[in-house]
Amino acid sequence: MTRLSLDLLQQFVLVARFGKLSRAAEQANLTVSALSHQMRQLEDRLGRRLFERGPRGVSLTVEGCRLFEAVGEHFDGIEHALMRYREHRHDALTLSASPGIMSSWLMPRLPRMVAAHPDLELNLQSSSALVDFEREPVDCGLRYGRGEWSGLHADRLFAEWLAPVAAPALVARMGGASSADLSDWPLLGDPNPADRWRDWFQRFGGKLPARRVANFDSVDAARHAALEGLGVGLGRMVTSKSLIDAGLLVVLGSHYLPVPEAYWLVYPPRSQEHRGLQTFREWLLVEAKTFREQMHVWEPDALLPVA
Repeated sequence: MTRLSLDLLQQFVLVARFGKLSRAAEQANLTVSALSHQMRQLEDRLGRRLFERGPRGVSLTVEGCRLFEAVGEHFDGIEHALMRYREHRHDALTLSASPGIMSSWLMPRLPRMVAAHPDLELNLQSSSALVDFEREPVDCGLRYGRGEWSGLHADRLFAEWLAPVAAPALVARMGGASSADLSDWPLLGDPNPADRWRDWFQRFGGKLPARRVANFDSVDAARHAALEGLGVGLGRMVTSKSLIDAGLLVVLGSHYLPVPEAYWLVYPPRSQEHRGLQTFREWLLVEAKTFREQMHVWEPDALLPVA
């Protein structure tokens, strides 16, 4: 095997694992177009079609599955064998977080972290994809969920609440934030598979509209649609707070719906002795405690989290 073909196979394994060229390109330090060209080159050299390309990513063909089964585990073995030889810097920390929590909550607070610990170098990865700590050189992550991640340590930071939010222009067109029942407003679909709008109307009353004006596959896309005035989104208060404070979004009504998901700091067992993570964790838990105390207004009396 030539060096070029080994590189191609390693890139193929990345694309097969992530199912998205953008995520694989990030890991391979390539542009998406360059990686796409490499995959077509591999297909040409093998004389087989390895991928089905679609609007939401790529999927393996039958031939692609056979190749991945044949070579994937060998690259896993090489990765695990070399992991112990990686330089482990205690003055540098690599953190992964979704774009929403990264930009709206973490970034405004990081100057305090940098000022208090100027010797700690932070490497931040903004991505909605869950990190595979076994294969990726990431020390910790901020995740949204129920804390059920096998093999990882998880520190609960704070809860989340949902409330209807809309752009001021839409509120004006509809006659004001309290002028009508939400049943009469254009609603944006909730990206959560559980469809929290049903929980909202069941708890606070009103008739759930039969259709939404638009549906989305990500929270960030739904938030952007609300900002553009397309409709009313069921906004996450933690990640929407800065937009609300800036007057870019308006909360409709005074009800807040608690949900079972929360925000967590997660890290693998190998990171426990990382002094940089210990420093960051101590700082983050203090920031989270302060934030919980500030946001107690979102915890209405006698409301329990929905199932």
